[in-house]
Amino acid sequence: MRHRPNPTRLLSVGSIIADIRIDVPALPPRGGDVLGSPATVSAGGGFNILAAAARNGLKAAFGGQHGTGPHGERIRADLVAEGIAALMPPSREGDSGFCVVLVEPDGERTFITSPGVEARPGAAGLRSLPPGPADAVFVSGYDLCYPELGPAIAAWIATLPATATLVLDPGPLVADIPPSVSDAVLARVDVLTLNRREAGLLAGSDDLREAAGRIARRLPAAALLIVRDGAAGCLLVGGDMPPAGLSVPAPAVRMVDSTGAGDAHTGVFVASLAAGLDPPQAARRANAAAALAVTRRGPATAPGTAELEAFIAA
Repeated sequence: MRHRPNPTRLLSVGSIIADIRIDVPALPPRGGDVLGSPATVSAGGGFNILAAAARNGLKAAFGGQHGTGPHGERIRADLVAEGIAALMPPSREGDSGFCVVLVEPDGERTFITSPGVEARPGAAGLRSLPPGPADAVFVSGYDLCYPELGPAIAAWIATLPATATLVLDPGPLVADIPPSVSDAVLARVDVLTLNRREAGLLAGSDDLREAAGRIARRLPAAALLIVRDGAAGCLLVGGDMPPAGLSVPAPAVRMVDSTGAGDAHTGVFVASLAAGLDPPQAARRANAAAALAVTRRGPATAPGTAELEAFIAA
């Protein structure tokens, strides 16, 4: 990656919504029904990355909209509990959105998202969020899909300091991001992180290394691409990596719930860069954090520094 200072803060403009989680024995057929577990509600979406970073010693701040109803109240309470600053006041235009998360017995999860005020730039907008020169700025592909918010984020990214580290996770909706928005963000990105399925959608190839090569050619020369590959770990391409990329393995665990595993990976990766680790070392810690996260039920299950170090040592 190009030279830049180690991040001193994670500033996320990734939307935070309420996660309504239900464990199900299987997904119902179209038009069918299934009995699930009692629902649990917690902050989700962009919250998970901020929590993972904060638990691993990196100052974190939320720069998105949050509403005035019960979902917004829950989000703010969870932010306070993690020591994460909310930089915008509660929106008077409505409540935060929510996501229904259906988790099957093997840990796979399926989402249905209902947007709220976080899908719009708001009255003050991103202009009220001047990023610092040593900030790591996180952007989610969910937000880039929103008709109002996506173009606003793309325009705001163009104003970032050259020394700020832009981190993008396009997420499951990677193929739905408008090309004009996607191209603008990819032209500035420093760290692009996505899972194998998402890489295949973006590159049009199911072959991991072929997909990674196609994506890397769309990024700035010094950008780092991280393709998360579940239990296999992750592949690092670009930056200072070897021409063929570098595969970083993950610890073997029994997965219970994969919700938030990618977020744990990203938050710990950025926190590890902030602690002075190089990308391969940061990826090893991020792999371990994601592995530990999938052994627990719920969205924000990233470990803290002490627990992560004990897990790695074991």
